Amino acid sequence: MHAHRLIATLALAAGVAAPAALTAGPAAATTTATTASCVITLYDIDANNVAERDGKDELRFKVDGNLFPKFSANYFSMKTGGDGDPADFEHPSTLLVGSEDVKFDLREVTPPIVGEGDSLGKATAHGSVCAGLAVGADTTETTIVEGTDETDYTYTVRLKLTRQ
Repeated sequence: MHAHRLIATLALAAGVAAPAALTAGPAAATTTATTASCVITLYDIDANNVAERDGKDELRFKVDGNLFPKFSANYFSMKTGGDGDPADFEHPSTLLVGSEDVKFDLREVTPPIVGEGDSLGKATAHGSVCAGLAVGADTTETTIVEGTDETDYTYTVRLKLTRQ
């Protein structure tokens, strides 16, 4: 007789636990779905003003602790009016998750010893812009990087945000 009560109690407990588990699933999925993530890539860089004596800057990007370009010449030379493409820097990219901002640090190096160089400024991809995109959509953000470190310089950097 006690076995029937035990089975009935277990069945009742399982019946109560199952709907609770089912309602927890969609809530967790909703939280994940509202967390925006975007792949951020270099879209374009234009040299508006390079005032070096030799007429060019040797550039790299530092993204999430990684330097680009990594392998080829370890830098990309740009003259005033020059145009740089993602391939010139070996396609720098990173992932933006949530509301954080991601920065691409434009750096000038001095050959022949090419390291991290000096920061000229940072182009920023904003988490708020990513959050406003539909899944699969993309947009670009433009930053003017300028300064007077050793000489005057101005670069236009465009970052592409693609919502995942």
